[in-house]
Formats: sequence, C-alpha cells, structure tokens
Amino acid sequence: MITKNLQTLHSDIPHNVQLIAVSKTKPFSDIQVAYDAGQRDFGENKVQELVEKSLILPTDIRWHLIGHLQTNKVKYIAPFVHLIHAVDSIKLLKEINKQAKKHERNINCLLQFHIAQENTKFGLSLLEAKEIVNSPDFLQLENVKIYGVMGMASFISDQEAITNEFKKLKEIFSELKLTCFLSNENFNEISMGMSGDYDLAIQEGSTMIRVGSKIFGHRNY
Repeated sequence: MITKNLQTLHSDIPHNVQLIAVSKTKPFSDIQVAYDAGQRDFGENKVQELVEKSLILPTDIRWHLIGHLQTNKVKYIAPFVHLIHAVDSIKLLKEINKQAKKHERNINCLLQFHIAQENTKFGLSLLEAKEIVNSPDFLQLENVKIYGVMGMASFISDQEAITNEFKKLKEIFSELKLTCFLSNENFNEISMGMSGDYDLAIQEGSTMIRVGSKIFGHRNY
C-alpha cells in the first residue's frame, strides 16, 4: 500500500514539488518500506521520535523537523537534521546557529508564518519576520541558511478559504524575496500543503508538500 501510494503521489505532483513523507507516529518498518520505494525525505514533529528513528534507519534519509521546536531541544537534532520547517523567533534562530557551529555545519531553515484562522497554530506575521531578518542578531547568524517559508492552512472544509490562506503565504514569500532575500539564491521554498489540501497548495505555488495519511494511512496515536 505504501509503495503504491507513493507512486500515485509522485505521478500526481509536478516534478518541481518536493514530497516530504510525514512519518510521525509511524513504525520503523513503514518508513523502511517507503525508503525502499525510493522516498528519501521524511518529516517528524517531535524531536525525541526523530532522533530515535535517525539512529535506526538508513543514514542517507533527509530528516525534516516539521513541528514546533523548543530551543532546549535543538542540540539533539543539530548534528543531522536536513531542514527545520517551523522557525518562528530570533531566539530559536540564535540557538540553531549556536548548535550548528558546534557541529561545524550549516542548518537549513524555513520561517513559519501564521496563515490559518485558528489561534492555536504557531507562526510569524510579515512584520515580525521583517524585524527579525533586518535585526543585527540575524546578520550574525553564519551557520543558519534561510531557504524559504512554511505555513499551515486552517483545518476546515472551505476550499476557497484554504486557497486564500495559501495565496497569503505565497504573497509573504514574494514580498520577503523582493525586500530581504533578493541576493539569497537559496530562498526558493514554500512549504505548504498536506494530505487534505496539497493540490490547492500546489496550484498556489507550493514547492514542498508534507503528506502523511495519503502515504501511510491514518495516524497511530
């Protein structure tokens, strides 16, 4: 089932859109099946689970931390994480930079924006993001690379509302690219869209979708 689901997804999405297989709560065996089918990018939202899986599963997997990240847990993933999707403060960026420097590597990050109607989701406003990237502290982050933006749409059935939220994130990306990252050739990614709305996200410019249940089936808690 997992192999077939991956084949269907890859045939369904454009070549310029990267598929992150959201493997949170899934057993090692399911991830191995996806790996054997050619999938290399996997997303986890809890640091402890991510670390445990990274120690057991193949070393060439590109691990994405897609959940909210606390500063005191950065050190556990700093040696190996491929991309941190949910960066929402200068404090977190400074800690990522500190831990990256310890391991003599650069850590790639996305800035997370609050685009949903729910108040429970984390994320920056455009104004807050500009304040961060124009701050003296940000200019000193030598071991952090900002690759783009990330956002989560509202968990609702109103497709027009979801589309408008994705449009908002694309506008934020375009504004930041023009005003803050024009000379940054790495700033190209828009991480938006999950199992229930990735088609809408791709229509609005997503370059990276985070898909779990459409690959692995419904989540185990």
